[in-house]
Formats: sequence, C-alpha cells, structure tokens
Amino acid sequence: MVILPNRGATSSHHGPDPPLGVQPGNSTYLDDHGPPPSKVLPFPSQVVYNRVGKCGSRTVVLLLRILSEKHGFNLVTSDIHNKTRLTKNEQMELIKNISTAEQPYLFTRHVHFLNFSSGNETRVYVRARFGGDQPVYINIIRDPVNRFLSNYFFRRFGDWRGEQNHMIRTPSMRQEERYLDINECILENYPECSNPRLFYIIPYFCGQHPRCREPGEWALERAKLNVNENFLLVGILEELEDVLLLLERFLPHYFKGVLGIYKNPVSLAEHRKLGNMTVTVRKTVPSPEAVQTLYQRMRYEYEFYHHVREQFHLLKRKFGLKSHVGKPPPRPQFFIPTPLDTEEPINDEEQDDEKWLEDIYKR
Repeated sequence: MVILPNRGATSSHHGPDPPLGVQPGNSTYLDDHGPPPSKVLPFPSQVVYNRVGKCGSRTVVLLLRILSEKHGFNLVTSDIHNKTRLTKNEQMELIKNISTAEQPYLFTRHVHFLNFSSGNETRVYVRARFGGDQPVYINIIRDPVNRFLSNYFFRRFGDWRGEQNHMIRTPSMRQEERYLDINECILENYPECSNPRLFYIIPYFCGQHPRCREPGEWALERAKLNVNENFLLVGILEELEDVLLLLERFLPHYFKGVLGIYKNPVSLAEHRKLGNMTVTVRKTVPSPEAVQTLYQRMRYEYEFYHHVREQFHLLKRKFGLKSHVGKPPPRPQFFIPTPLDTEEPINDEEQDDEKWLEDIYKR
C-alpha cells in the first residue's frame, strides 16, 4: 500500500487547545483533531495503457470510463491519436504530464513505450521535479494479419458510425488508392502492405529508440524484455474476457466488476451500441497466397505475438482460468514449432499467487 505524504496540511497553533465555542474560522481540523489522515492510494497507483491500434482499445476505453466513475480513479486520456513516435522534448513533456496527474490514475494513449526509469537525463529530471517512478503498463494485442486487415479497411471505409467517417479520417486519399484491391496491394508490394509499415505492434513495446522501428531481432528482443520487466499484463484480443478477468485480479481498484459490466446488456447498452458501430466495414479476405506473403513479411510480429500469447496462457493457467477458445491455426512455416511452456503443470507450492504479484510490482 502506497501512502502519499501530506505536504499541504501544517498547523501554526502552539499554545493550549482553544476553548470550546471559539469563533468560526479560528478553529481548524488540525486544532481539534490533529493532522488529517494521509491519502491512502491503491498499489499500484500509476497505470499506463499505451494501447495498440485496432486491438480492441475503443471497447476497453469505454469500459474504463464506466469503471472510473464507479471506482473513483482518474482516467487520463489524450486527444492525440496519430503520434506514437516522440522527440526527446515530446517524451519529456509527456512524462511530466503523466507523472503530475492526480493519483490513482490510468493514462491511455496510442504511443510507443516510454521508459520512465531509464538511466538518462529524463530519469533525473522526472525524479527531481515530479518524483515520478516507472508506472505499471498494460496492453492488448491481436493476431498481426487480422490487425493489419482491420486497419487497412478502416482507413478506407471507416465503420458503422457513418459512411463518411473514412472521408474525415483520410481526406487526401485518392479514389484509386481507397478502392485498391487488397491482393494487389500485397502481391504487388505496395508500401502500405510492406515493411516497415507492417512492422506495427513491436514498436509499442520496444520503445522510442530509432531502431525500434526497424524490423529485426534487436527490436524484437527489446520488446520482449520490456514486456517481461515493465508490463504487468499483455493480453490477446482473441481472449478478451480472460484478459478482463486477469486485469480485475491484478488491478482490482481499477477493474473490479469489469467482466460483469462488459457482459451486462443493460448497464452497457448504450456503450455496446457504440461498440457495435465501431466494427470496420467492407472487410474482405485476401487470397491464401496474399496471406502467406503477409506472414512472411510479418515474421517478427508473429514471433512477438506467439511469445505474448504463450506468456498470457501461462498466467491463465497459474490463476486457474480455462481457455474456451478454439485451437489456434498452425504457425507459418518459418516458425520452428516448439511446445508451449503452459503445457506442463505448474507447481503451486513453489510460489503462491500473492507472492508472485509482489514480485511483479517490485520490478
């Protein structure tokens, strides 16, 4: 439990306690009762959801709006939706804004990972000026090809909120580009369907370093390391209900009752209506040849996705969640098949659940 120091309340009274019936304004809470209790914060009290585009984030943000009102935490959102890569000055400014938000807070924005505790001038500045520490990160990803296809058609045709929605989002897109066949885009190697544009998910976890935007082992391994060291949970959209269950378990002050809200047709009626309207329209399925080409180009994205998926299933097994999803499709040929770590039974006597959570928070 984190206790926020009470810096603002001090007493200037030094003599004996004033008699009962003193004039209003001359007696304070401090005089009558001593210092007010410090504000007790949940632990962790700083959470960042640097949400990946087209991975269910709008549904989760809708849930967070309801939960913030119900549980009284500070939901901090951003009006910036299309700037994930930041200059050093922009990183400093965003870290300052996050660090000075009223706690407990959950900050959410489409932005690549920011390291609050890196050994550079940013860390010195934040700690000296704002007392900022590395917040707890959470995120959700999905199958990379499905994410790409959803984004491809969303940019062109929007969603059920309005047929003209896509015109607002991409007003400068030429008609021939808007109606470009997905198979032609992939097989003819158009920029939108090639690297580095396809290298999308990993930078959200790798960070702001320029090499994080270059498809390769360096960015992949750095993203895995950050997931292990800085993210409390990275779930997969294909198993969203289990993601919500684990979030409720790990962060109850923020997510208590989230699954009931998500599944309740009454309390979430209007939000569900909006959620249904955000489904991308006019999606078509590429040919098998085009899909296989995407697999090859998204090799590192899939290595990362399967790493996250295996870690997520390990957590599910550890906390007794049984998966109800179907058997996943086989990995593309360029993956070397390896058994899932979660196939072996877990020895619960070695480490209980609460001890495991304590170790996560100490990272």
